[in-house]
Amino acid sequence: MIEANVCRHVPYPDRQGTAMKISTMLSYAGGFRKAAAQVAEMEKAGLDLVWVAEAYGIDSPSQMGYLAALTDRVEIGSAILPIFTRTPTLIAMTAAGIDSLSEGRFHLGLGSSGPQVIEGWHGVPFDAPLGRTREIVDICRQVWAREAPLEHHGRYYDMPLPEGQGTGLGKALKIIGRPVRPRIPVWVASLGHKNVAMTAEIADGWIPMLYVPEKAHEVWGESLEAGRAKRDPSLDPLQITVGGMVAIGEGDDVSQLRDLARPMVALYVGGMGAKGRNFYNDVVKRYGYEEEAEKIQDLYLDGKKAEAEALVPDELLESMSLCGPAPYVAERIAAFKAAGVSHLQVVPVPTGDQTQVDIIAQVKDMIG
Repeated sequence: MIEANVCRHVPYPDRQGTAMKISTMLSYAGGFRKAAAQVAEMEKAGLDLVWVAEAYGIDSPSQMGYLAALTDRVEIGSAILPIFTRTPTLIAMTAAGIDSLSEGRFHLGLGSSGPQVIEGWHGVPFDAPLGRTREIVDICRQVWAREAPLEHHGRYYDMPLPEGQGTGLGKALKIIGRPVRPRIPVWVASLGHKNVAMTAEIADGWIPMLYVPEKAHEVWGESLEAGRAKRDPSLDPLQITVGGMVAIGEGDDVSQLRDLARPMVALYVGGMGAKGRNFYNDVVKRYGYEEEAEKIQDLYLDGKKAEAEALVPDELLESMSLCGPAPYVAERIAAFKAAGVSHLQVVPVPTGDQTQVDIIAQVKDMIG
């Protein structure tokens, strides 16, 4: 069993007095309408934030607008809205629109996605994700603040277009109507050193992946501190959303439910990127599983998915999940909180006659 509460280095110790919140990813297993109805029930049980993904299926803003109408209190976030698929001002307008529909409950989660999706599905070059993210965050905040017509002349984006480009008729504009909030929380999904440092410098929240609370400081502590040293003091402490599968109950059958995460971990470590360009693989290596990460990737890229899944270390699966008796789950929650996690991301796995809503309620009670 993982020894809980061993995180001696806390990335954001000033968060330790604040109450941890509960978040979850919108599940599509039973279809969107069923999943949305489930979120409405989870809201009653204490769910604080629901994240909505976007890859190459249904667009996420449509779904988030539906959730805004269906719920009253739960916050709604994009995790993630890929930066290459929209102009910076459309991202800002979309965020303002969902924030308006939800009466101030929106969180803008941004990320680069990957070249397979961006270049293969969208037909857009995957270049300079860090520089583009930094400019997009700045542009969005200018749009929402509405202090002056938008003027941005960066390396990657020009508003309005300069002389000599286009028709020459471009005009600096303000967003029509005042957004509900002049500052919508911006989260960034990042893993690499420079990207995490940038996230800690400019973002309101961080969305990591394959997060082991006991080892998080070893992997990301230096990057977080580098970004924090440049952070605008007007920004609140960086929020962090991460967690894992939650199953609460006695017996080995419950603990072994963490094996359900094997395919996902193998996919990210083995198949999300080419050799030498897989950040998830790099993270697992930095956790100390160099040999396993290499073999998982080789097998996965060779089409041997089952063999790759079998090599995912049991200890890694346990460290990223919360499966077992209630006291053990409470210890795991404490470990995530000690690592500076503000939003525990829960993937509820019911056992016996439990429901997903029951698990949300139990976790809420454990957090207090």
